[in-house]
Parts: sequence; C-alpha cells; structure tokens
Amino acid sequence: MRAVKTFIIVCLVVFLRTNLQAQDRYQANWESLSKYKIPDWFRDAKFGIFIHWGVYSVPAFGSEWYPRQMYQVGSDEYKHHIATYGPQSKFGYKDFIPMFKAEKFDPQAWVALFKKAGAKYVVPVAEHHDGFAMYKTSVSKWNAFDMGPHRDVVGELAAEIKKQGLIFGLSSHRIEHWFFFNGGRKFDSDVLDPKYDVYYGPAHEESETMSPEYMNDWMMRDMELVNNYQPQLVWFDWWIEQPALAPYKKSFAAFYYNKGQDWNKEVVINYKNNAYPDNVAVLDIERGKQGDIRALPWQTDDAIGNQSWGYTTTNTFKDARYVVTNLIDIVSKNGNLLLNIGPKSDGTITDQETAVLLGTGKWLDVNGDAIYATRPWKVYGEGPTKSASGSFADQKEPFTWRDVRFTTKGDLLYVTSLGLPDGQLNIKALSIKSGNGKIANIKMLGSDQKVAWKQKDDELVIEPSKNYPSKYAVSYVVSLVH
Repeated sequence: MRAVKTFIIVCLVVFLRTNLQAQDRYQANWESLSKYKIPDWFRDAKFGIFIHWGVYSVPAFGSEWYPRQMYQVGSDEYKHHIATYGPQSKFGYKDFIPMFKAEKFDPQAWVALFKKAGAKYVVPVAEHHDGFAMYKTSVSKWNAFDMGPHRDVVGELAAEIKKQGLIFGLSSHRIEHWFFFNGGRKFDSDVLDPKYDVYYGPAHEESETMSPEYMNDWMMRDMELVNNYQPQLVWFDWWIEQPALAPYKKSFAAFYYNKGQDWNKEVVINYKNNAYPDNVAVLDIERGKQGDIRALPWQTDDAIGNQSWGYTTTNTFKDARYVVTNLIDIVSKNGNLLLNIGPKSDGTITDQETAVLLGTGKWLDVNGDAIYATRPWKVYGEGPTKSASGSFADQKEPFTWRDVRFTTKGDLLYVTSLGLPDGQLNIKALSIKSGNGKIANIKMLGSDQKVAWKQKDDELVIEPSKNYPSKYAVSYVVSLVH
C-alpha cells in the first residue's frame, strides 16, 4: 500500500511540474508573449558593437545598399557600375561574390578590439537585404561558407565572442529581400536570368503582400540561426512590421523565448517602429534616440560611418567624442548604444573606426561605473544643448561641458558633464531647494584629487579641475543624504 501511495505522489509531482513548465512556456499570441521581461544583462551592458560586413564591401561605393541601387536606372551606383564593371547584364551583383575573399579576417583580433572598446555584446549581420548569408546554412547555397570566403563568418565570430566573455547576438535583414532586386527586372540585367532566380528572387514590388512561402522561408532561416548559434539577441530591421508577417513574428518570438529557457539564458529581440508591442521585445531606434527617459529599456543603433553602414572608400566618420557624449546621453534615458562598424572586404577594420573604438574604450576604462549597470535617475539631465529625438536624428548640435547627465546605481548618483569644464559647473537639479537630497560628498571617477563644490539654495556648483582623468567628458560620484 505504501508503495502505491509513493507511486501516486511521484506521479502527481511529475504531473504538476510538467503542467507548470507548460504554463511557463511562451505561446504564439501577444497575451502570452507579454509575460516577457527584458533581461538584466541587456540593461547592464549599455554598449554593443554592430557589424555590417558582406559582399557589398567589394564595390565599396555609395552604401551597403549598392546591390539595390546598382539596378536603379540613373542612380549614381547604376552609372558607377557600368563605368567600372560593365553592363549589369554582363556583370551583376552575384559576380562580386568570388571577389569577397575575407583573406585578412581575424575573429580573435576583432573581438579583442571590441572588448578593448568597452563593448559588452556584439551583433554581426547574419544576412543583409542582398540575400547573401554570412553563415553556413542548409537553406541556401548563397552563403559565405559555400561561396566567397568559404568561411562560416557568423559561426567563427559567435565562438570567439563567447570565448572572450562577451554576449553574442546577430541580425537578420532578410525580410527586405522580398523587393530588394526589383529594379533589375525593369531593364536588361542578370536579375532576369532564370539561372539566378533563387538568389535574386522574388524581386517583387514593395506594395505586394509577401507570399506564405516567402514568410515561411524567413522564419525558417531565423530558426536555423537560433538553433545553430544560440544568440542571446536577435535584431530585426524595420520591414518586419508588415501586417502579413504578424503570425510569423509571434511564432518566432515564442520559439526563441522558449529556446532561451531551454538554454537557461535570457534573450532579447530588437525591433523598430511598431513591429512588436512594447512589452514583448526591445525597441531599437535607427540613427536617433529618445528625447527623454523611456520607462522601458530601449536601444539606439548608430554607425561610426556617416554615409554608410558598410565599408565604402568615401565614407566619413564620427569621432570618439561624439560617440562618448551620445552614449552618456542615451544611457541617462534608459537606453543602450549599438555602434556599427563596416570592415573592408579583406576583413580589416578601418583605421578611423579603430581609433573611435579605442578612444571610447579608454574613456569607459575610467568612467565605466557611471555607465554599466546603471539606471535612470528622476530626470535624465539638464543643460543648454537640445537633445536630438526620434529616428534618423543625429545629434547635430554638439554637447558642451555645461550639459550634464544623471545615472544611478544603488545609493550612488553619477553626474557626468558632456565635456571637460573650464568654468563653474552649475546644476539646478541638485540645489538645496530641489528636494533631491543633501550632498554629503562628491568624488571624480578615475581621480583621487579633491573636488571643490558647494550646494546652494538654487544650484550645485562644482569648481573646475586643473587635471581631468579622461578626455571628452568627466563623471562625478555624488553621495546624497535623504
């Protein structure tokens, strides 16, 4: 009898545990997916590296949209292509693939540089709009393992990123391939050659609703990436917001979040615009940012290159000061910065981008406590310079040392001036009358020198230093007595 009771109890435990696990599994509907919580690793990381690298780095002209623009009659890329390589009927985009050799690609050196830059996660593009997969795939022969470099670029990076202790993510821009080569159907080009339908197709118009076959293919590619490489972040470009894709987006999110549970790792989906509900994934803003604190964590994706995300011979670049001051601004508003580089076709990273990454890392070495694992304060900051807001809104007016940003960690308040003050720094949010607390002490990150300050009725005054421990910006640790 005792054995029977024991058996029944064991069966009940197994049933209850299985039932609870089933209840915890995500289902492909918004109600279930809304249980998702943004992981602390993402909220703590603050800074990641994006990598746009592909066949488009071979022509290195215009931008990473060269494969589309070269088939747009009359465009600069169209004219450049004919003048340099001949007509598109004789030399099409596919013919750049053998020229994409990646002979100097060194994933160990790349990741070591990203780590030195202070990045905590790395997101290579797995497939861009051009439809050329940068990984070993069973879905298409048009990939970097079977063609071009004959290397599993994403796989090699994934292994090295994890080995060096960073978080691995990847991006998929595949969905826009639906229309990407449609210009080539309007004149004599290799896009019309049936031998290349599998690569260039379907080349529909943007106004045409995607077919179920195409959307299934999109989801199958994404699921293969998840299964093979176990990314902790999947970044999607804007066109997944198409209404027809809604069931597939839900299915992918449920699949991916459940995979995260299986791996015992917390995962993130990045989306743009309104592609996912706010509480289901993490909003990403392209080349822009929030104007104020957002309650939910978010991300800016921006490029060091001003004209292109991929490598071109004429690209110009932001400097480290721009990156550092905008990183500080973004973090103060509950955001992360995903900063893009565009390597050359041989696998080398440009000197300009390397300098920016090293300059950013040097600043973070000194001031990282004011960035990593912080949370927003009551207000993001103050100062005379208006912050850019929205997508495609670069910070055209540079921040100055009179602009300050706030972050918190436990009982500590970090105050960062977006420059090196050469006069009194006046902060109204920390005045006596503000009611935000009495100041007990102020220290400068990265320095033992005494900070001269005075909390007045209408402002906090911090006197300038003769020697600052870093370039671009200075961070103070403020101890408050509440």
